[in-house]
Amino acid sequence: MEIFITDLAAYNNGYLIGEWVSLPMDEDDLKAKIDEILSIGAEACGDNDHEEIFLTDYECDYLEIGEYDNPFKLNEIAEQADGLNNHELKMVGFLLRNGLVKDFEEALEKYEDVIIHEDSTMEDVAYDFIDGFYNLKDLPPILANAIDYRKIGRALEMDGRYFEEDGDIYEYLG
Repeated sequence: MEIFITDLAAYNNGYLIGEWVSLPMDEDDLKAKIDEILSIGAEACGDNDHEEIFLTDYECDYLEIGEYDNPFKLNEIAEQADGLNNHELKMVGFLLRNGLVKDFEEALEKYEDVIIHEDSTMEDVAYDFIDGFYNLKDLPPILANAIDYRKIGRALEMDGRYFEEDGDIYEYLG
């Protein structure tokens, strides 16, 4: 996770004073970085009333970040996310983007309830679903070839457990 921390008072005076910060980092180092940004902003403006920051940009695949999100809270989230692999972060991000959980902590508790069918369509999911109940290789070809996986995929989609994002199908079991 990377955030661009900006001095609010400097910004309001026409200066873009800020810096990209990679999280997680030591909390004392984060505090020192914020103080440094505010100090540079105060020097640029020629005053000392620089106490507030805001986030003008960010790069994070699993979390939407707002202008006034707390960087220390984001740092805690980044520390927790550091223990997850890319696939797990993808599941966490899915839960958050779709409002299936209220916050990052709940997403950490529930991400194992997500199955990602990568580079799939609902027709592919329907095939896997049917094959999971019946070994399709054991069915007579006249039956196996008559199954309408597209129609079954549409019916599964109406179930409310399946979501399509970026060429993947997410199945939420929660």
